Amino acid sequence: MKRTVIPALLIVALAALELGCGDPAIGKLRSISLSASPTTNLKGEGATTQLFATGNYSTGSQQDLTNRVTYNITPTGTDDGGNPLPNPVSASCGPAQGCGDISVSPTGLVTAVQPFVCTWVNTNTSGTGTATWALSGSYEATATVNGITSQPVFISLASAAGASGACGP
Repeated sequence: MKRTVIPALLIVALAALELGCGDPAIGKLRSISLSASPTTNLKGEGATTQLFATGNYSTGSQQDLTNRVTYNITPTGTDDGGNPLPNPVSASCGPAQGCGDISVSPTGLVTAVQPFVCTWVNTNTSGTGTATWALSGSYEATATVNGITSQPVFISLASAAGASGACGP
């Protein structure tokens, strides 16, 4: 009799854990919200920002997915000199393979890496007055888990002096 009671209790306990012990289940993942803090503009050599991924579920619940998603970083546009932005540094692509400017860790830490560049252009061509800045390019970051991808977050770089000697606001 004892042999059947212990497995039965174990099954009941596992079922209770699976069902959330009476609490409503978190539901089905519907979307991922991606944000960055403290900024989306990396200023200076080695500057960093942290990406945060939040899962939005069918029950209205939210859950931190920052360490469970896969991050994808895609270059868009050019640096301030008109050069295409390279692919980000990854485990399979480094500066020797033409990748650089930015890297992202599996935990969402984004870092400005060599070669350092500027993705801001001073649009005040008069040479007088205050600089006015526009982006020439950026890196588009997204987070994916279970086939669901977040909205993009765009990361700009001011990790090196621009063609005009300054870089960005």
